[in-house]
Amino acid sequence: MRIATFNINGMNARLPALLQWLEEEQPDVACLQELKTPHEKFPELAIEAAGYGAIWHGQKSWNGVAILQRGAKPQELKVGLPGDEEDLQSRYIEALVDGVVVACLYLPNGNPAPGPKFDYKLKWMERLIIRGQELIDSGVPAVLAGDFNVMPHDIDVYKPERWLTDALFRPESREAFHRLVAQGWTDSVRAMHPDEVIYTFWDYFRNAFGRNAGIRIDHLLLSPSLAPSLRGAGVHTNVRAREKPSDHAPTWIELDWKGA
Repeated sequence: MRIATFNINGMNARLPALLQWLEEEQPDVACLQELKTPHEKFPELAIEAAGYGAIWHGQKSWNGVAILQRGAKPQELKVGLPGDEEDLQSRYIEALVDGVVVACLYLPNGNPAPGPKFDYKLKWMERLIIRGQELIDSGVPAVLAGDFNVMPHDIDVYKPERWLTDALFRPESREAFHRLVAQGWTDSVRAMHPDEVIYTFWDYFRNAFGRNAGIRIDHLLLSPSLAPSLRGAGVHTNVRAREKPSDHAPTWIELDWKGA
């Protein structure tokens, strides 16, 4: 079972690139972030023609998350991260896919920090920690996949000294991420590549991709019942090298999981 997460940075702008990647790699599950399109404008027919069923939570111009399943439609479990009924931003969706609870998330950026946006980020992370604990306590096989907008370790960022005041690297953000992982989640990419420099995002400016001046902010966290099935993990860096790409590259894992 292959699961991938991909911040596409605009569904309409990147649809051809998304369809090309789906045809080439054929992940069993694809979690998408930053759709940047209203719910009713999601290109469901094009996704179906590519062989995927989809559930999604859209929002005009901003945010937006989706889960695609090859050959079937995911069974929707939750839309929106629990804990704040007044939070209307489209950042979280959950589905059941072949016996695995798949949570697709787009965690807030939080800049500028300090400030209201950073406060919102930290509160959102606290809600995610609560949901993460619920999933751990349930014992179900689960994956938290998406753009976490957090670089957990110094190795996850090119020249970390330049990011010390950024919301993605501030101690508060990293501490909250580590508390989430400490519940029993496995950072799959780091588990497979403990000492390797791996990035998932490169800015469009200053030839960041050409210099490999990136950061690792797209993660797939596995619950204790799912982690033993992990067989591979990596980043489809070649997708970032194409014309008019997203500033993220798809991040993937392979599981020895037959479904249930």
